[in-house]
Amino acid sequence: MPAAKLLSGEVLSESFGFFFNNLSAFFHLVTVPWILSLLLRVAFDLIASDLLIMVLLEKAADLIPTVMFLVGWMRFVLLGPSRIGNIPGLSWTGRETAFLIHLIKVAGVTFILLAGFTFLAGAIDPAMLGQPLDPELARREALAAPLGAGFIVSALLALRVSFGLAGTAIDIPFNPRQAWAASRGSAWVIIGALFVIFVSSGIATIVAALVPLALVRGALDATMAAAIIAWTVAILVSYAGVAVVGTAQAIIFRRLTGWRDVPAPVA
Repeated sequence: MPAAKLLSGEVLSESFGFFFNNLSAFFHLVTVPWILSLLLRVAFDLIASDLLIMVLLEKAADLIPTVMFLVGWMRFVLLGPSRIGNIPGLSWTGRETAFLIHLIKVAGVTFILLAGFTFLAGAIDPAMLGQPLDPELARREALAAPLGAGFIVSALLALRVSFGLAGTAIDIPFNPRQAWAASRGSAWVIIGALFVIFVSSGIATIVAALVPLALVRGALDATMAAAIIAWTVAILVSYAGVAVVGTAQAIIFRRLTGWRDVPAPVA
């Protein structure tokens, strides 16, 4: 049974409120992962940014700095600033490994289904809109449809149990099966709150990329410089979204499990 009743509005309000009240801590914890993600973005763009396989590989590689940041941020939310551990991005420990394994269990199938759907359906060509549908493209889209449906179902299930990652971040074993049991009666509240944050973060990231890109390209007429500035801003905004998601997951974990931080007794 849940330790406390969840309300989407309360989870959202507390999550955004905590984030904006702790911006200094966010910048302290995000700096190194932010730089690492930016370096990855530039490196993959120089290699071959237009290849779908490279885009997927970049997303997979970017899990490393994201995991390092999330572990530190969730520990900050649940344990406070004195027990974060190492600054995220400077080291990789068994804690980050356990978190990554847990994340793969939660979202690995979702990522595979999305990759399969993208490979089969291909990218949307705006020039083809309103044109007669190519038979080969129609066949591929028909084959991809079950993967798309599977992705939606898998994503909803992943959202429901993702709050268990907060337990792993603070060294408490909490697998997806336990998260499923703890979330009975609160599933749609969890899914709804996290979905709102993900959508808001996605919109904010797109705007953060397009606005600097347009301004810098218009002022300097330098495509690469404009792209790097746009990536820098967009990646920072995306990490802000990750922080709000991590905050919500930590709040949900604390409420549904009744967990409270009890300092170890002094010997």
